[in-house]
Amino acid sequence: MDHVPFIGRLSVHEYVALIGGFFFLAFETAIRFIILFLPVPIIQWFHDRSRILFHRFSTKRAKGKSKAEDVADAIRKAKDFGELCQYWGYTHEEHVLLTKDGYLLGLHRLPTKRWQRKRNPGTSTGKPVVYLHHGLLMNSEVWVCLTDTERCLPFVLAEQGYDVWLGNNRGNKYSKKSVHHDPNSVKFWDFSLDDFAWHDIPDSIRYVLDITKANSVSYIGFSQGTAQAFAALSIHPQLNEKVNVFIALAPAMSPAGLAAPIVDGLMKASPTLIYLFFGRRAILSSTATWQAILYPPIFASAIDTALRFLFNWDNQNISYLQKIAAYAHLYSFASVKSVVHWFQIMREAAFQMYDDDVSAFGSPGGRAYRPARFPTKNIVTPIVLLYGDRDSLVDIQMMLKELPDHTAVKCLAGYEHLDILWGMNVDKDVIPEVVNALKMHRDLYGSPDKLKDGYKMIER
Repeated sequence: MDHVPFIGRLSVHEYVALIGGFFFLAFETAIRFIILFLPVPIIQWFHDRSRILFHRFSTKRAKGKSKAEDVADAIRKAKDFGELCQYWGYTHEEHVLLTKDGYLLGLHRLPTKRWQRKRNPGTSTGKPVVYLHHGLLMNSEVWVCLTDTERCLPFVLAEQGYDVWLGNNRGNKYSKKSVHHDPNSVKFWDFSLDDFAWHDIPDSIRYVLDITKANSVSYIGFSQGTAQAFAALSIHPQLNEKVNVFIALAPAMSPAGLAAPIVDGLMKASPTLIYLFFGRRAILSSTATWQAILYPPIFASAIDTALRFLFNWDNQNISYLQKIAAYAHLYSFASVKSVVHWFQIMREAAFQMYDDDVSAFGSPGGRAYRPARFPTKNIVTPIVLLYGDRDSLVDIQMMLKELPDHTAVKCLAGYEHLDILWGMNVDKDVIPEVVNALKMHRDLYGSPDKLKDGYKMIER
């Protein structure tokens, strides 16, 4: 069957997984469709029943809420970025920018310290500017949904005198609008990493600089937020002049793949198979529905199970209460196409642009062309990588081969992917490294090689 496209590329166990996946998705879709027509009291009834079952079979018995549990519950229930900031005493600003291709992106800003308020919102503060960008299936809330301020990077930076901005990708909770396409249309969701790199990142930074009147920003990305910066800086030479340092947390460029071999093999065999499972709009859009029905500890357990299955992460560095608080803010809308793009990258083991010629995969005569790769070696901006040695999505040796020589690296022992955001000791292990990199840039501006000082460099 090798001459038959797609069929010859799958083994028997992959076919079993494929058929099982379709049945599961059909069942889940039917359940979600039914739930959409249920009145709120019935949905609340399901939520209450799941809570009763949890406490009946769980070893964690309710003995009255502690102060820490009250905090976690308040963070979990916060409806948006503004409520999360308000809970901790920070006044935020909301901004909306129009990308060159017509998407409206939401930006959040923390211009002042705790309990302070800026008299003239939307104007320059004269402070150094820091821009933070989230990962895949996320929005800006993931940065501020922590259960204490000492571990919250944006709050720490605001206290240290930075003008803090947080971006959002097209399609997510704060950017689900376009002047050209309806968000329910396939055309609205027809975007991948390429579009983030060509438009979202450079247009967001341009807007921030216009408001702040600063000459440059410091960029801090997490996971896909780093990939978007790697791509954007590589294809926009002039953007390098506007980003004075790029700090990549849990950097993503060309992951080896998933920990689940069947899923990994199936998706790599034909990345566009994902379109058959999820369509061509938003991926995993039912997550919010299940979150509303399930008791928070059960929902957190489901997320942990999924992360362990797909990525082999045990998330032991994230406390139970932090999971309860943060997992409620973990998911946001993303396009199916952007996930397909990632599996194309994994399949080819190359940080490349989206491949529109899906028929080329697995062709008997081999590929007649190679999709354009992001020229990441051309990045001039100083780069600092912070990654965990237990992060299955980071292939640091491959990454360093594709980055310029002035890249500095810091390995965090015992850290996985999400630990860098929400780990119990990020205030000791991660945030000081970020602050140190920002400070070194301010002290040694224009000398990227000196930014290596204090970081363990890995041999190439």
